[in-house]
Amino acid sequence: MKSYLVQPDKKLDLSKHDPDGRSQFDGSKDDAQQELETLNSRLSELQELLYAESKHRILIVLQAMDTGGKDGTIRRVFSGVNPQGVRVASFKVPTPEELAHDYLWRIHKQAPGNGEIVIFNRSHYEDVLVVRVHNLVPPEVWAKRYQHINDFERLLTDTGTTILKFFLNIDLDEQKKRLQSRLDNPDKHWKFNIGDLAERKRWPDYMQAYQDALEKTSTDYAPWYVIPANRKWYRDLVISRIIVESLEGLNMKYPPSENLDGVVID
Repeated sequence: MKSYLVQPDKKLDLSKHDPDGRSQFDGSKDDAQQELETLNSRLSELQELLYAESKHRILIVLQAMDTGGKDGTIRRVFSGVNPQGVRVASFKVPTPEELAHDYLWRIHKQAPGNGEIVIFNRSHYEDVLVVRVHNLVPPEVWAKRYQHINDFERLLTDTGTTILKFFLNIDLDEQKKRLQSRLDNPDKHWKFNIGDLAERKRWPDYMQAYQDALEKTSTDYAPWYVIPANRKWYRDLVISRIIVESLEGLNMKYPPSENLDGVVID
């Protein structure tokens, strides 16, 4: 999975990352679905262990262009976990209360606690993406935020949080197909936002903003992964592999039980 890792302190060229790639799996889609089922089961086991040990915290950050697959990723990758220990936080247009504070205030409140997995569906990175593309604040303001974000994520990792950040990389043609699918299917009209068409025209600006953000904020302690996401099944497989591998690397153990010798249940 290291082929998808954005190497810290190295230049990134997003154009060299193929959204349609599948270099880490040479089997069929059916083979991938079988492996994904196995990974789902393993993730469920690891999530229960994480919750029981109540020592580590996991933060998953999902970023993508419109129709990039954030909701689908959450639904498929985390299909088998216990909802008791997993939470999704979605960040939309800031409320008046949120705007009255620094931009990380609303983010920090949603950070995971011990034994918890939190998934950010969009995140603090909107403040160096949308804010930049739409000129909501001047460059001298958003340019400082890369370091703010690195410092914030360092604080989280220093206090026990494992951070994994995924950019779901689709191309312009795939986005068109997905938007058209929403338009053609009445059951998906609720997902179609006319504003997405205006955002689509800003694609080059967003790609540059993403490239800069990923390059400046992929660190050893909070890495970014560029995930080929045109194929939904491959996207889910790669992300599941990375999450499972990261959780296994924590070497978690169930807490020791009390001495139960002589306990009798009537």
